[in-house]
Amino acid sequence: MTRFAPFFVIIAASLWGIDGIVLRPYLYTLPVPLVVFLESIIIVTLLTPFFVFHYKDLLLLKRNDWLAFTGVAILGGAIGTMSITKALFYVNFVNLSIVVLIQKLQPAFAIFLAALLLKEKPPENFYRWAGLAIIGAYIMTFGFDFPTYSMEDKTSVAAVFAIFATIAFASSTVLSKRALKNIEFKSATYLRFLMTAAVMLIIVLFSDNLSEVVDVSNEQWLVFMAIAFLTGGPGIFLYYYGLKHITASVATIGELAFPLTAILLEFLLRDNILSPVQWIGTVILFYSILKVTRLRKIA
Repeated sequence: MTRFAPFFVIIAASLWGIDGIVLRPYLYTLPVPLVVFLESIIIVTLLTPFFVFHYKDLLLLKRNDWLAFTGVAILGGAIGTMSITKALFYVNFVNLSIVVLIQKLQPAFAIFLAALLLKEKPPENFYRWAGLAIIGAYIMTFGFDFPTYSMEDKTSVAAVFAIFATIAFASSTVLSKRALKNIEFKSATYLRFLMTAAVMLIIVLFSDNLSEVVDVSNEQWLVFMAIAFLTGGPGIFLYYYGLKHITASVATIGELAFPLTAILLEFLLRDNILSPVQWIGTVILFYSILKVTRLRKIA
């Protein structure tokens, strides 16, 4: 199954796209820290009965492993998730272009950090296909035009949050690869959500958002459960399985499936039709991701 590891990352990223476009919009009335805390604690609660059989895995972790998981929880679990959620809330899940575009820059940060911190050397032709993937992603979002900004709406603020999310997720990808060094991906999934829940508990307590849990509607509780069972928990589980067997550089290209899924769902669910030029970009992105997954020496 390890030969299909890149595809597990792609599936995980696609689930996150479904999360962002289909599920998370129903939570926009809630404070962002509370949203991230509740989804984390629900997943931890569901996974705890299974983790009790693997608790000894924690004894294998060394100091640097714990530091890596702490970084993942703070950067990916807390800062990254809150930032992307806030960015989507700011544009009311309508003008997704700038948010999605900025997510395409994640590979640039992740590849640089992987080379710097993990000493990864990308396989032959990696940069060629990675660069083409980013070009395709840009064309898919904006065609051959330049992005436009207007201070009259909240797009510029959303862009700032999207940049924070991009850097945080890129850093989290690299740290996740390091965190998986001495632990199985199943236990790593649980630990990631457990530490994220702990970080988010501190944040919601200091922000005084915990009391607003009474404002969560029955429909929103169902959305949280859907995230836990369909996109959040399974997404990280599949992602860690794939990341265990490939480099962080390859994984970050596979994560471009997130914005690709978001764009396609916008078309299918909200009738935001892509132009012919944007469809060309979609094909370029999809083809580039496929080529990256087939490169040799990707682990």
